[in-house]
Amino acid sequence: MAKMRTVDAAIAILEKEGATEAFGLPGAAINPFYSAMRAHGGIRHTLARHVEGASHMADGYSRAADGNIGICIGTSGPAGTDMITGLYASWADSIPMLCITGQAPVSKLHKEDFQAVDIESIAKPVTKFAMTILEPGQVPGAFQKAFQVMRSGRPGPVLLDLPIDVQMAEIEFDIDAYEPLPVEKPKASRKQLEKALDMLTAAKHPLIVAGGGIINAGASAQLVELAELLNVPVIPTLMGWGAIPDDHHLMAGMVGLQTSHRYGNETFLQSDFVIGIGNRWANRHTGGLDTYTAGRKFVHIDIEPTQIGRVFSPDLGIASDAGAALDGLLELARERKAASTLPDYSAWVAECLERKGSLHRKTHFDNVPIKPQRVYEEMNKAFGKDTTYVSTIGLSQIAGAQMLHVFGARKWINAGQAGPLGWTAPAALGVVRGKPDENVVALSGDYDFQFMIEELAVGAQFNLPYIHVVVNNSYLGLIRQSQRGFNMDYHVSLGFDNINSPETMGYGVDHIKVVEGLGCKAIRVENPADMPAAFDKAKALRDEFKVPVVVEVILEKVTNISMGLEINAVNEFEELAETAADAPTAILAKA
Repeated sequence: MAKMRTVDAAIAILEKEGATEAFGLPGAAINPFYSAMRAHGGIRHTLARHVEGASHMADGYSRAADGNIGICIGTSGPAGTDMITGLYASWADSIPMLCITGQAPVSKLHKEDFQAVDIESIAKPVTKFAMTILEPGQVPGAFQKAFQVMRSGRPGPVLLDLPIDVQMAEIEFDIDAYEPLPVEKPKASRKQLEKALDMLTAAKHPLIVAGGGIINAGASAQLVELAELLNVPVIPTLMGWGAIPDDHHLMAGMVGLQTSHRYGNETFLQSDFVIGIGNRWANRHTGGLDTYTAGRKFVHIDIEPTQIGRVFSPDLGIASDAGAALDGLLELARERKAASTLPDYSAWVAECLERKGSLHRKTHFDNVPIKPQRVYEEMNKAFGKDTTYVSTIGLSQIAGAQMLHVFGARKWINAGQAGPLGWTAPAALGVVRGKPDENVVALSGDYDFQFMIEELAVGAQFNLPYIHVVVNNSYLGLIRQSQRGFNMDYHVSLGFDNINSPETMGYGVDHIKVVEGLGCKAIRVENPADMPAAFDKAKALRDEFKVPVVVEVILEKVTNISMGLEINAVNEFEELAETAADAPTAILAKA
């Protein structure tokens, strides 16, 4: 056995567990860990400008590809508390991530020492496992357990807190004798899946609701194969968007109060059976449960047993990993196909396709200032099927989800449940780390963009190129729209006359100057006709300089985006598409 510092053992464990991508900031209480990273050389570290930014980078990296685990590292005290928003975002969306914090010496933890905070207790509500390691000999086992916990069942983040004296202590450790612990995931039985398939095939208008658990399981191909074998339409959730490509004939649209398609909601309302796989029945998807559940039966398959029945009681609940369930359903469906006992759903599919080709929102507006719908139309034209979009919250994200197109798993990366402002830019940098040489396009409103704008300097320093589309209406647009119900427009405007940049014409912050000051490139667009050239220039600048490129589009200040309180009562504030020319980038041309 070799004698080594605990931090050297921890770094060897990270390598053996396959977690070698870190984001963070060094500090006095975590410097021993950094010295171990430097000595080892196998952990790539990206220096963030803010620890919250580092946590979002690690989150974005974890979301970028199957099996990824991003690591966020910070010192004691405020570094840990800065991570909490990142932990919440990853916990809410079932994303595995490892956070590591430094800590005051064990003997000082009860003495209100400098930057000594009980981060274990603070982090527990938003992690699967949080631990302050008080004994050096516990370090290997704590890391081993952390990796098992974050990967088992419903994935999620963990936090390990390392007092500086524990980091410096020496232990006996042999990395060759270390083995990752087995990952535990429930698996549906054949009998359970037979009942689920019996219920589906007894229905006239069945649907599959595909959640983010399918993407977490790397099972998108199985989902598409099952849908094709059964000839049953699929409704992806926001977190499951891309599990079936938008242009697949069985992709029936998204359902919900905000991030939804008109045709998706209408198709759902015509259904009589729904099997949800790897989804949570989130409230922005369901709206009022009486409307959502009326007239249809439900099967719910989820990896977390306590998730079943949390929102409403299904007719059948099955605790299972989404991939295992899909594999089992595929086996059964193939048997029934061979026996010619599967129903013919071609008429139902044709109805869904008719809605998909007719119920469109208008995107082609020529207004100046620019209407946001036109931005997404131009993005559809400018960015191909290989594009990965990154977004988080606001009218920009809602309208983007209504009008953009996604063509594969992990090509829509979104902090769906927590929706923290500022997440987009650092998460996009993490996605670029996880998808090198791929096309990454971020989407933000001006407020989301300003929250953690300093992280763009990380992209400049480490050459992490992507395109960031900022739709600027100088408003907290989603909050302004929600304030309509209170008859007010109160403290939601970000506009002011910028004495240093009169060219911003009352829109306030000069994003061009700020972005360029951070070492990146930026383009401002004020006329819709100029967007194609701007996107072409952005791609050229990204490829030439290998830095983030911001395309700021100046919008009209007030636009209300389609949303409502029930899936059968979504308010359409703008005129709807009447011809194909009104929605020229729709997946199916307007009928």
